[in-house]
Amino acid sequence: MSSSLETFARTKLASLEAGSLRRRLVPTTRGAQASATRGGRSLVSFSCNDYLGLSQDPRVIAAAQEAAAAYGAGAGGSRLVTGSHPLLSALEERLARHKGKEAALVFGSGYLANLGIVPALAGPRDLVLVDALAHSCLWAGARASGATVATFRHNDAADLARLLAEQRAGHAHAMILTERVFSMDGDVAPLADILALAEAHDAWTLVDDAHGLGVVEAGRRAPLEMGTLSKSLGSYGGYLCADRAVIDLLTSRARSFVYTTGLPPASAAAALEALTILEAEPERRARPLMLARRFTARLGLPEAESAVVPVLVGEAEAALALSAALEERGFLVVAIRPPTVPAGTARLRVAFSAAHSEAQVDGLAEAVAALR
Repeated sequence: MSSSLETFARTKLASLEAGSLRRRLVPTTRGAQASATRGGRSLVSFSCNDYLGLSQDPRVIAAAQEAAAAYGAGAGGSRLVTGSHPLLSALEERLARHKGKEAALVFGSGYLANLGIVPALAGPRDLVLVDALAHSCLWAGARASGATVATFRHNDAADLARLLAEQRAGHAHAMILTERVFSMDGDVAPLADILALAEAHDAWTLVDDAHGLGVVEAGRRAPLEMGTLSKSLGSYGGYLCADRAVIDLLTSRARSFVYTTGLPPASAAAALEALTILEAEPERRARPLMLARRFTARLGLPEAESAVVPVLVGEAEAALALSAALEERGFLVVAIRPPTVPAGTARLRVAFSAAHSEAQVDGLAEAVAALR
């Protein structure tokens, strides 16, 4: 006989299946030149966030291997208990310098970073304003804070101004949460307008730069610059760059830092080497956006603002069908479905990398045009 737990799970799974919303893990091996092997077939992957191709770079791999051989596979515990590894301190110093900040703090992942940052800085007497399309981890951090949480329309500075005018005075502190590059639409936040509003209303802006680092990060910096090591830097982990006092506070108050094991030495070493390459090779940084714009021009789509281009389909089943058809033609472009994106906006999320060739991009554009 089935337990009530198993019955509950099976019922929920059936509901997801009916709406083409069930997720499954598919064994996939990544390789150089944006390649992926799935089901015994070699594919060109346009689904990875490895925007600069650095996860497969021999220099980055060698740095990780050397660190693992020298220091072991894991950190052994929380940095506040086992001590702070010199590689992590060096990485934090480099990240802070890259962002023009006094200090940085490395977390176990980008999700853990946002889950810890917001509750450490905001509480029940405060106001947190979140872009409607912000990543799940920003929403999770906002809700965990216990603050009053309000939504402003996506990339709409006028709506943000309205909310600040209506609600700011009734709260001790205010935070604004947004992304520099939005992960599912690839569009860029109007940061100049947001930061001006924040200054006028004494609000603290947290910018999630997970998908902009090294590709689209020009312009003013926010007081709180958060990001990941797992995309353009090809490694794993998350970070926050800010004033020294803010970083010192989070070292004591961010629960997702205090109560989690430190980043493995190999991940820190890989990120350090990747950051060195990122800063030394401007042509590599420029390539993903150039390729994304080549793709949008060939399909008559709005010009790409970042390395991410959405090809909107509509319903989840149709997006899955288009993804499967592209896989048959040798391209891995995974369908993105609700709740990751709003209902009725299922899509192919095409991610461009410096590792792609022009011929691969043109081939994908031709295939999408034919199938659409």
